[in-house]
Amino acid sequence: MLTARHAAIRLLKFMMVASLVLPAVLFAFAAWVSYRNIESVTDERIDRSLDILHEHALKVLQTIERSFAEVDEIVRGMSDDEIRNNEAALHERLQQIVKALPQLQGIAIVARDGHPLVSATLMPVPRDLNLSDRDYFKAQENDAPGLYVSAIHMPRMSGLAGEFFALSRARPSDRGRFNGIVTVAVLPSYFESFYARMSSNEGSYFALVRADGGFLARFPVLKNRRVALNSQSGLLQGIAQGHDRNIYEIESQVDHVERRLGYRKLSGFPLYVLAGIEKKAITAEWLRYLSSHLMFGLPLAVFLYAGLALALRRTRRLYDEADRRELAEGALRQAQRLEAIGQLTGGVAHDFNNLLMIISGSVQRLRSELPDKKHTRLLDMIATATHRGETLTRQLLTYSRQQTLTPEIVDLSQRLPVLRELLTRSLRSDIEIKVDVPEGVCATRVDPGEFELAILNLAVNAKDAMPNGGVLSIRAKPVTLKGEASEEGLSGDFVAVRVADTGHGIPAEVLSRVFEPFFTTKEVGKGTGLGLSQVYGFAKQSGGTATITSTEGRGTAITLYLPRSQEEPLAAAAPAASQTPSETVGTVLLVEDNDDVAEVGAGYLRQLGYRVRSVANAQAAIAALRLDAEVDLVFSDILMPGGMNGLELAREIAVRFPGMPVLLATGYSASAQDAVRQGVVVLQKPYDLESLQRHIREAVEGVKRPGPSHIARAS
Repeated sequence: MLTARHAAIRLLKFMMVASLVLPAVLFAFAAWVSYRNIESVTDERIDRSLDILHEHALKVLQTIERSFAEVDEIVRGMSDDEIRNNEAALHERLQQIVKALPQLQGIAIVARDGHPLVSATLMPVPRDLNLSDRDYFKAQENDAPGLYVSAIHMPRMSGLAGEFFALSRARPSDRGRFNGIVTVAVLPSYFESFYARMSSNEGSYFALVRADGGFLARFPVLKNRRVALNSQSGLLQGIAQGHDRNIYEIESQVDHVERRLGYRKLSGFPLYVLAGIEKKAITAEWLRYLSSHLMFGLPLAVFLYAGLALALRRTRRLYDEADRRELAEGALRQAQRLEAIGQLTGGVAHDFNNLLMIISGSVQRLRSELPDKKHTRLLDMIATATHRGETLTRQLLTYSRQQTLTPEIVDLSQRLPVLRELLTRSLRSDIEIKVDVPEGVCATRVDPGEFELAILNLAVNAKDAMPNGGVLSIRAKPVTLKGEASEEGLSGDFVAVRVADTGHGIPAEVLSRVFEPFFTTKEVGKGTGLGLSQVYGFAKQSGGTATITSTEGRGTAITLYLPRSQEEPLAAAAPAASQTPSETVGTVLLVEDNDDVAEVGAGYLRQLGYRVRSVANAQAAIAALRLDAEVDLVFSDILMPGGMNGLELAREIAVRFPGMPVLLATGYSASAQDAVRQGVVVLQKPYDLESLQRHIREAVEGVKRPGPSHIARAS
């Protein structure tokens, strides 16, 4: 059935893709052909424009050359002094030539020292004016062959308006030495006006450029005409390769507009005419052509696609409904498995931890009575087995999310570097540990002990995955998750703690099972299968989650997402030194229904210097307090027979005997987490002398703080 379902969906998808791809391929081919045609038409337009520009510029320059010949004829055989003496008549003759040619701004004859002798625009010419620094003078002074075309200049003579470029020739000399120049000032605006009249198409471009890349005239007109191309331009590269004409695409160095551009050398002159069209204008024309095809083809393709999409959506809806039912059934089965594990673990955890309590307490007593090494080794073996049993129970409770957590504000920027030192001692020397944390506070609210156990479990797994050494990296950073798009639908501010190794990785086929209890990829006897399940259960119970990624041969990365806290972490209190009192320090009422556990607990209390009074249930404890309220602490188990558990006893004491410290102990109880939330100090079984002393101090200090207790408010 699954294969048939996939086949039906694949067929509909294929048809949907085909309904788009086939028209798209045909349209793309037609678009490519049309674009090539438009490019070809554009190139023809550019070629025709270049023909016109070439003919126009050639006629203008040939006319100017005839002007040079006429000026040479006028001053033939005249010396500089004769020209100065006849300045008025010569000025009038030159002025007639300029007026007859609209492209000219002026004509001047310049002596060999750079001072003008006569000008068509000014009478008399300023004798102190020096033009020897102009490029059109220097070129002839340095024996430039024939006609020289200058760059754009601003006029120095009064009476001249606007920018110009000059054409110059050396004056004839009988002795063959430099005899000054004749220069003709040409108006760039004359060419630009002609280019503007030619610009009938959108995005047109025309220019007159020197062989060195300097612009003489351009349309669109530039604010600064005195610009030039560098050696990377298409024009100068083409000139360097010996091409007198070419058409290409390039982005302008001047205005950074992309154009299709052509150029042609002006016959007999070191000049080039350019014509082009902006690429966006070509593209716009192409799109206008394509739109006519789209008007007919697009509605048909959309109609066909929409029909197939509707059929696919209905088909998927049917199949998705079936998948949701299967997922719901799977989730229900998983929840039932989790609940079964929790019930099984919770059912045995209390009694099992009581047994471990009796064993560990007996071991402590026997150590003082059996000091020889033989007995000490046996007692160490019993203590180790007891600790392993406690760890297994704790991991099972964590996975089933029934472990009693005592959350605190933990700054990972401070805690992880400290854990690095612990891991360095726990792992091999061939494993490099890298810790990367934010510079500021990176706080989360978790149980510190469970967090450290989770990191240690991950580090041990990483060590086993790197038998030949490698790198273990731990990184913490704040992240924001957004609902369905995030990890397991989480939303809000979290701290992502990523633990990665460079080991052999995990096969993809078993990756989805690594968080299951008792599942392990290690060899028999080398793993319990509860390490990663503890990590996952801790993250879920803390309000976050855990994810895993792995690539065989490249390593594994597990990320814990823990709720981020904006509260400031409390400064760590210095641990009080453990002391063996020399006298009685108070009276403790011990409430415990198991005689053996009571005996172990009473022994610990006596070692701490307390007098101990024992009762078996909560009712007996209330009665004992009524008879004798001279009790400094009530130490009670949570789970007890008689209709009142330890938490209810604590509430009753808060009402009847305000200010009485209460310490609760549990091997496991569903009420333990409620007790922690209500501010009661809870001690986990099995416990030792040091943890008992620490928790007694917390319980006593808790009732000394000002303000009503949590228990009183909860009551």
